[in-house]
Amino acid sequence: MSADLAALVTAIAQRARAASLVLATTPTAAKNAALLRLAELLPTATDAIFAANQRDLAAAQENGLTAAQIDRLTLNPARLAQLAESVRQVAELPDPVGEELDRTTRPNGLAIRRLRVPIGVIGIVYEARPNVTIDCAILCLKSGNASILRGGKEIFHTNTALAALIQQALAHAGLPADAVQLIPTTDRAALNTLLKLDQYIHCFIPRGGESLIRFVTANSTIPVIKHYKGVCCVYVDRAADLAMAEKIIVNAKTQRPGVCNAAEQLLVHRDVAEQFLPAAARALIAAKNVQLRCDPASAAILARAGLPHTAATPEDFSAEFLDYILAVRVVDGLETAIATINRDSSAHSDAIITTDEKAAQRFLAAVDSSAVFWNASTRFNDGFEFGLGAEIGISTDRLHARGPMGLRELCSYKWLVVGDGQVRG
Repeated sequence: MSADLAALVTAIAQRARAASLVLATTPTAAKNAALLRLAELLPTATDAIFAANQRDLAAAQENGLTAAQIDRLTLNPARLAQLAESVRQVAELPDPVGEELDRTTRPNGLAIRRLRVPIGVIGIVYEARPNVTIDCAILCLKSGNASILRGGKEIFHTNTALAALIQQALAHAGLPADAVQLIPTTDRAALNTLLKLDQYIHCFIPRGGESLIRFVTANSTIPVIKHYKGVCCVYVDRAADLAMAEKIIVNAKTQRPGVCNAAEQLLVHRDVAEQFLPAAARALIAAKNVQLRCDPASAAILARAGLPHTAATPEDFSAEFLDYILAVRVVDGLETAIATINRDSSAHSDAIITTDEKAAQRFLAAVDSSAVFWNASTRFNDGFEFGLGAEIGISTDRLHARGPMGLRELCSYKWLVVGDGQVRG
């Protein structure tokens, strides 16, 4: 890597750190002013944004990206309007900075308070989704954090155009231009440098495929908030409402299969498998021609019903398919289901379908995942659906944040201690 590139990236991080100290005490009104100005700018800058987006789309077609990949890159008036609305929604959310978490007065008279404060500088590394540029910038800004954005090469020109609008919005509100910065190169060497600047950057959040997340985690000297993949399970209990279970598994698998909270595994209690599996298979096939990869017990049931299926491999039972594919197993009971999920899932989103409250409460308590559902689709593990307004990602880590990360999860806290001359003996 050239010395010039290393110096460029280091300077960006240094400026972000300086901006973060300003943002930490910036009034809510100023942050909201920047957000609302950005919401105004987005629909008025369509020519520049769409021209940049067309450059990226043309390159994507030349490079042989799939139709689904190109769709993720594409901005149109409706999607731009949605982006503007998401900015307005974040502006309307309560500001978490300065929220008092607790207070106490010690016997010696010390008054101790714990307040929510920004993390500082957050680096976000992401792939080919232009909305991430806006989402991450606005969430970091509202929570008082400076952000450094490093998007994928496939969407570089679009990201650059969006970052220019963010800069205009910051200037309108009198906020530091360095509060939101986009790395102005797609050179992987720039990311390698960024991941080592722990004296300026306090947290990294990678958003994308497992390979990207593992690269960031392996090469960073900065704490990383992450989830590697979403291997999500739905367990149909012996006391399940089978019509409800069918509706939920169809939604969890087919509503949007290429996302981290889509169901990849179906576990069915042996007592209801003969009745449930054929009906569920027909519904899944009718919905999106879902391919069922079955263990011997579920394969035998579907074979007797004359329904298509394939034999699962051992790898299928811990796979994130991100497609219309579902691994199916028959289990002997609740405890087997819990143990299986804790072993084979990715601790992201798992669900039980049952009318037995005792079984449900046991499942909710014992399944060790970031979100556990009772009689609801795993697709609800999402910041907007949880009422957070938006999210910067979903964490399966166990320190600091877990599950959808909204404004509060982008904060740390500090202690404020007030005395009147106390000294420690």
